[in-house]
Amino acid sequence: MSKLNVLIAYLSYSGNTKETAELIESGLKARGIRVDMYQIGVSPPVNPEHYDLILIGTFTWDMGSTPDEVKDFVLEIGYKPENVAVFGTGDTQFGGDDLFCLAAVKLAKFYGSRWEPLKIEQSPRGSQEKKVEKWLEGVLEDAFAGKSEDIRAHVFK
Repeated sequence: MSKLNVLIAYLSYSGNTKETAELIESGLKARGIRVDMYQIGVSPPVNPEHYDLILIGTFTWDMGSTPDEVKDFVLEIGYKPENVAVFGTGDTQFGGDDLFCLAAVKLAKFYGSRWEPLKIEQSPRGSQEKKVEKWLEGVLEDAFAGKSEDIRAHVFK
């Protein structure tokens, strides 16, 4: 197992964001990366300094809003780590493309994330599983590009 630590913090009401988080978790664990799952609004406070990468998942609420629990999590962290990537779930039938996963877009912008947010239409099942894997691969390649060969061998096997 690599020495990399990744936090997946997510908020899910319908189960779609949780399902996406679990798919990402599986992809990380398959690469030998240590993963901590954090349920926003439920899990005890976390220290983001313990993680090489932080993945935050949210759904979009009320015409493009970020859920209050996610905003509270951001305040709980208390600063803007540079190692944050964002994923989101949404539904284009509520607000169309303009509001689709807007909470994830806003969160990525707030953190100045160097990665485009992953946007999933409802559930990540089916063809969207490949979209999740491709996004994860891109984030990992960029995040760990300068790491040792030992770490890269685990991440990119």
